Amino acid sequence: MAQPHELRERGLRLTPQRELVLAAVRELDHATPEEIAEKVRQTHPGINLSTAYRNLETLENVGLVQHSHLGHGGASYHASEEVAHLHLVCGTCGSVGDAPIEVASSFVNELSEDYGFRTDVSHFAVYGTCSTCSQKELE
Repeated sequence: MAQPHELRERGLRLTPQRELVLAAVRELDHATPEEIAEKVRQTHPGINLSTAYRNLETLENVGLVQHSHLGHGGASYHASEEVAHLHLVCGTCGSVGDAPIEVASSFVNELSEDYGFRTDVSHFAVYGTCSTCSQKELE
């Protein structure tokens, strides 16, 4: 569960829905609003999808959660207290892995130096084939 102080420190009123949505994000890691709402419904059946969306937006606005686009669908959410990372999305099995943000440093620096473009890699997803699926392709 969310700690009451962390919500209040960000000027938010402590509500059961907010606590439940934040707890679900932390437990599920990279999850869609639909998956988060379903997780919350396991213990609180009265929570609907629009409540999950509203609370995710509020929690993101105060920096407790972040979203990323990991596929063709909507956004996936994860807790902001995680170390910043790149998302590695397997196009074969759909798994999502993480890589340290530093892996992209030369790419980010080159974009900045050559094009004057400052990159926000916190929403960055790299698509390819995971090691498990790559190994299966070799067999």
